Amino acid sequence: MVAIKSTWPKVAALRIANNVGNGLRSLNKGIEECRPEMHHLVWEDSMAISRGSWPVSRRTLLQSGTAIAAVQFSSPFIIKARGETPVRIGLVDPLTGVYAAIAQSEVVGAKYAVEEINKAGGILGRPIELLVEDSANDVGTGVQKTRKLIERDQVSFIIGDVNSGIAIAMAQVTSEKKVLHIVSGGHTDPITGSSCSWNVFRVCNSTTMDAAAIASTLIEKFGKKWYFLTPDYAYGHSVQAGFDKILKAAGGTSGGSLVPLGTPDYSSYLIQAKAFNPQVLINVMGGGDQVASLKQFVQFGLDKQMAVGGALFELESIRSVPDAARIGWWTMEWWWDQPGVPHVAEFNAAMKKITGGAATARNWFGYVSVQTLALIANQEKTLDAPKLAHALSGFKLPPEVALQPNAPSYRAGDHELMSTVFVGEAHPPQGDPDNMFTVKNPIAGEKAAGSVEDTGCKIQWPA
Repeated sequence: MVAIKSTWPKVAALRIANNVGNGLRSLNKGIEECRPEMHHLVWEDSMAISRGSWPVSRRTLLQSGTAIAAVQFSSPFIIKARGETPVRIGLVDPLTGVYAAIAQSEVVGAKYAVEEINKAGGILGRPIELLVEDSANDVGTGVQKTRKLIERDQVSFIIGDVNSGIAIAMAQVTSEKKVLHIVSGGHTDPITGSSCSWNVFRVCNSTTMDAAAIASTLIEKFGKKWYFLTPDYAYGHSVQAGFDKILKAAGGTSGGSLVPLGTPDYSSYLIQAKAFNPQVLINVMGGGDQVASLKQFVQFGLDKQMAVGGALFELESIRSVPDAARIGWWTMEWWWDQPGVPHVAEFNAAMKKITGGAATARNWFGYVSVQTLALIANQEKTLDAPKLAHALSGFKLPPEVALQPNAPSYRAGDHELMSTVFVGEAHPPQGDPDNMFTVKNPIAGEKAAGSVEDTGCKIQWPA
């Protein structure tokens, strides 16, 4: 163990216990396996650090420019400030595997929120302690880490997971344990639909919201014959179902392939897509899988034969493909370039100072998740989960946290955040290196989400 002490007058503690590997493999290599050595650091620093400055060197934790963390760390990663007994928040995300880059971005946003909140007095006058665990993109591991955080580490709140299947499984645990749970980045509909729970709220969009926002644009621009490239798990199934429903209502037809997570070679699936001869390939893959599939789509020349688009093409992924693959029509769930919208430029500048790149939707997901918990706990002056869940139903985010034109609220009927969906087109950089997406049509969350009745959510509150 190495202890490094600051000479600053107000001393707080930042404890980092993490597995340091050889860095993240490139995104298109599929799911990683690593057996890193264990290293322990105890870092003491001031709680009153300046906005955007970090107790840990960016060179230690983050690879600037790509906004992808250069350190592969696992359980537990802790931010702690000395003083009153901390309020503990547990965050579970796939810090390794094909979703590592977007998960790391959520952690960056969450850590920044902790820094801001602690500078302002914390939660109920107590500092926040953030414990981050690696789900390793595995349902069983995600559930085990969630139970550990609740039962052993005594967290008051849970955030996660990027992987929709893990998020659903985590929600079963948090509901059983009566712990307030924010799903930061898992999109599958049942989370705020058929499997909704009184204690679970979601920041990112449902798959229905993303599909509804972009489907009509894809039909109008490219036609009604589609081929799906879909990850074979909860998220992919949910997205394809949402798209198919709209396409069939418009008289369209579709084919598709279900692809295992971590697939490195997409040639067989792309050959099937070419044989189907669609007007547009709907690429539902995410993270490293989307990067690999889009690279090969362009390498095989299919971009000359069909259009491409879909629900999400996240900034982390756009950064990782060549210019030729920065194409198609997609949705963004938050975007860093929103001229005239209050506080967006400040948040983007803070993220750029930390990561070297523009703020991403995943940065925002992590940031909003932590801010939501602090805002509602300080408003209600309690950590009681049922009381906070009631108060969050219908709660509207303030502009400095919402960071979008219409400050969204958590809809009372299903606990989905009614966030704006940004429909637009991907392209090579224009000016700013991260200006690789142009918003064409912002869609209000309420319009994209449809009715609560359509979600199938029926919340049962504890006695």
